Amino acid sequence: MNLVVEGIERDGSIEEIERGLASLPGVMRARLNYTNHRLNVAWDAAAAPDAVMERLESLGYRAHPYAPPALDAAAQQGKWLLRCLGVAGFAAMNVMLLSVSIWAGNVSDITPETRDLFHWVSALIALPAAAYAGQPFFLSALQGLRTRQLNMDVPISLGVILALGMSLVETALHREHAYFDSALMLLFFLLAGRYLDHAARQRTRSVAANVSALRGEMAFRLAPDGQPVLVPVQALAAGDVLLVAPGERIGADGTIEDGQSSISEALVTGETLPRLVTGGDLVHAGSLNGDGALRVRVTAGGDRTLVDEVQRLLDAAMTARGAYVRLADRVARAYAPVVHVTALAAASFWIAMGLGLHDSIMIAVAVLIITCPCALALAVPAVQVVATGALFRAGVLPRSADMIERLAQVDTVAFDKTGTLTLPDPVLHVPEGTDPELVALAARLALSSRHPLAAILARRAAGAAFEGVTETTGAGISARIEGMDARLGSPAFCGL
Repeated sequence: MNLVVEGIERDGSIEEIERGLASLPGVMRARLNYTNHRLNVAWDAAAAPDAVMERLESLGYRAHPYAPPALDAAAQQGKWLLRCLGVAGFAAMNVMLLSVSIWAGNVSDITPETRDLFHWVSALIALPAAAYAGQPFFLSALQGLRTRQLNMDVPISLGVILALGMSLVETALHREHAYFDSALMLLFFLLAGRYLDHAARQRTRSVAANVSALRGEMAFRLAPDGQPVLVPVQALAAGDVLLVAPGERIGADGTIEDGQSSISEALVTGETLPRLVTGGDLVHAGSLNGDGALRVRVTAGGDRTLVDEVQRLLDAAMTARGAYVRLADRVARAYAPVVHVTALAAASFWIAMGLGLHDSIMIAVAVLIITCPCALALAVPAVQVVATGALFRAGVLPRSADMIERLAQVDTVAFDKTGTLTLPDPVLHVPEGTDPELVALAARLALSSRHPLAAILARRAAGAAFEGVTETTGAGISARIEGMDARLGSPAFCGL
């Protein structure tokens, strides 16, 4: 079990916590990382996770579960790409200023010494900047070569390195032209596209990753003596009994042993209206408890709940590749060797035609850069990721990689119920001819209820909540107002 421990302010906390937990029966290992305050505890069947939480509290520390953030690596990757993009852009702007001066001077009165100075200053800026900003392409190309694969980054890396190398040769030979600015601008635009693609993918991953996180981190499990103990939801197992207070999310799948309430299952079923549940009813992790306390017998806990299964389907949909994506990958893999062969053929042809080695290499560099199918390799996967993210945000959870492609062929949609076509947020509809004072009275009564529909009515309240309001779970609320009984709730509760 991985926990994040709060309240660690001194080095002695490491020994205090590790020794304190090691003395518990069944605890095999307890290791605390002082830098990130993360605690790893391993135990056997004789230990209980609630005992670990209690021991930490007795030592004066507060802990909560730590789920390894799958988005951390992606976030760091995004920051790295952004830094590379910034370095490439800053260097390209400065080198471009020097290049403009050289271009203008070549047609006017610039001296060779001044031109060489500008070229060497450009090299001083461009070489370290390209070495840093080109890392995403250089490292990917090197990895591809190690596995004997020619990916899209190989021709990009060759083009940039050859352009910079030829520019150094041009500068050393006191030539008029160098291409430091071109290499940096190429890196800048390629990095801009790669960063935008990464940002779109990260937004989609973050939406998909939020599904399982909505079920909460902690739950109250009843100990054998009937006392509620706060434990991580990952530690829940079949047979445990949970105490779910009003307003809390249910931490595991199970059946209600005692209690009556209304629960919102929008996360699980998509139904926005709360469902009235009582003893024997099945409930799922992530459902939001309404106005009554529930005692739930766990049937599936840890990572075996329905919401975790939904999360696994979403992860599979995110990582799987559709037919068009697979086709684009195959074409890109086949096209990369063609790019290198074409560049080599262009250089060989011009050498055979009597053009110098210098000019022939520059033509080969231009062919490498122009014919590289970067758009082909990025466009189709990026479209799939962005479209999937848009579906996530709209409440549609795709479970198949080729769902979008198959959806394009759909010409008829059949809905199974009218609720599928309704808006997610209820709206108060007051029948024509209703007494406004009656609506105002009901709105003030609704202020004292936790029911989701009562919250909609409470928005019409023009005054404070009434005193002495009594709420009957699953039925409604009542109060004595100006000597008369007032009720708000189900028709049966109101005597209709």
